[in-house]
This record gives sequence, C-alpha cells and structure tokens, in this order.
Amino acid sequence: MARTDKEICLILHNLRSAQNVGALFRVADAVGVKKIYLTGYTPAPLDRFGWVNRAVAKTALGAENYVAWEKFQSVSKLISKLKANSYKLIALEQSPNSIDYRKVKINSPTAIIVGNEVRGLNPSILKRCDTIAEIPMRGKKESLNVAIATGIFLFQLIS
Repeated sequence: MARTDKEICLILHNLRSAQNVGALFRVADAVGVKKIYLTGYTPAPLDRFGWVNRAVAKTALGAENYVAWEKFQSVSKLISKLKANSYKLIALEQSPNSIDYRKVKINSPTAIIVGNEVRGLNPSILKRCDTIAEIPMRGKKESLNVAIATGIFLFQLIS
C-alpha cells in the first residue's frame, strides 16, 4: 500500500487552477498527506461563504472530504509556524540551488511547498526552505504540470 506513516503536509501557494488543486487533493489522499495548506489566492474546496467550489470538487472526486485542509492567507506566517513545530520545508521548484528529487530523503515532519503554475515560488520563499528539489527534464518542455510533478515527488518520498 502506498500510504505513508511519514508526517507530510503540503503547501499550495498561489495556485490559480482549481483543477490542479483538486488533483492535488487526490494525490494527497493516495499518499497519505496529513494536511494541505492553501495559501495566497489558491482556490479552496469551500469558498469564504462555505459554498462548494465545483471545479475543485469535480477533480478531487471526494478526496477534499478526507484530507484535512486549511486556508492560510500568509505563507510567511505559515512557514514560521511549521518551522517552530520542527517541520522541514522542501520546495519543489526549478532553481540553481536545487537537487535531484530522487536524492531527497525525509525522517522528520516535512512540509512540501509548490507554487504558481507559471511563476513558481518567490525567491524569498525559497531562501526559507531547507531543501529545493527538482525533477530533471529530458524533453523539450522545461517543466511538468504542478499536480503531476507533486505526485511524482510525493510517491518518490514515501518509497
């Protein structure tokens, strides 16, 4: 079974696509992610009025009901909170300081942060990360969809 006993949470920062958010809820459920934090303008399964976000729900297929989540406006405050609770922070991002994702091993509570589908993560966020992991690309395109890349990385982490 792929579910993990490792304590992993996921931070989705400034994602614009509700479909990506829904797909990430499915991946998080499959892997056993403890909690998803939705920061910045990332769409949530429920809006501020408590209405279901149909685009998230359509892609999540119910996983949004099983994975704990929290809307947290300030990613900086969230990072501080998690670090104060002994979480290691790993960014999944292309960067001159990144390492191959297959070399990343975890043995303590870990938060994986992914960013905007076009712009990625701000350098100020990357500076606060303990590790920056990258999936090497062999084709002509420079990156994968955020939900696909995160799924690959999470399954690698728990193997």
